[in-house]
Amino acid sequence: MTEQAKSPRLRYDEGCLAAHALNLIGDRWALLVVRELMFAPKRFQMIRAGVPGITPSVLTGRLAQLVEAGVVVHDERLGIYSLTDAGRGLLPVLEALCRWALVVPGHDPSRFISPSALMISMGVNLLPEKAEDAVAGFDFGSEAFEMRVVGGEVVTTPVVTPEAPFVLSGNGNGMASAVYGRLSLAELVEAGRVSMAGDAAAAQQFVGMFGLRREAPAA
Repeated sequence: MTEQAKSPRLRYDEGCLAAHALNLIGDRWALLVVRELMFAPKRFQMIRAGVPGITPSVLTGRLAQLVEAGVVVHDERLGIYSLTDAGRGLLPVLEALCRWALVVPGHDPSRFISPSALMISMGVNLLPEKAEDAVAGFDFGSEAFEMRVVGGEVVTTPVVTPEAPFVLSGNGNGMASAVYGRLSLAELVEAGRVSMAGDAAAAQQFVGMFGLRREAPAA
């Protein structure tokens, strides 16, 4: 049996490196599953909660493919999935897709946004001219993070309980409104979109460092 016959997932019979990458992680949902594992290991149901459009059977298949590709490892005893070094190496790919999405039409921010998706997008959308060293806490209920802006870079760490000058709480879409929307945090809190604890002024200054800047593609 040939190597090609052993690999039913082969989509592109080419020597192109991009084609090779797509043979491993190019199936529908695969990169979104990787996205959900980017910050911390998770069990099956928690992954699915971050990708609500996927069915259990499809998620099972994608996880098996990603394990076979060396992108994900599965601790069968604990039932936990986590990324390998190769999987974590896909963060720049997800970030590049976010940047590309800013310059093409059709993005609908009212659709579901997972906590991991928002954290990755914030790493892309820090406005350099507004960046100042600061620490923020984000509590999504099932997940929580501390985000540090240090030297113009964003560092995001999963935590049990954020310890920061302020903590914003809510779902992914509500938090995205707080970070990227036009309303102030005070207005969003009053409307029940997010909750806030701690230094309100520091929180408003922090979210003001981020924005969805749509730059024209290079000629």
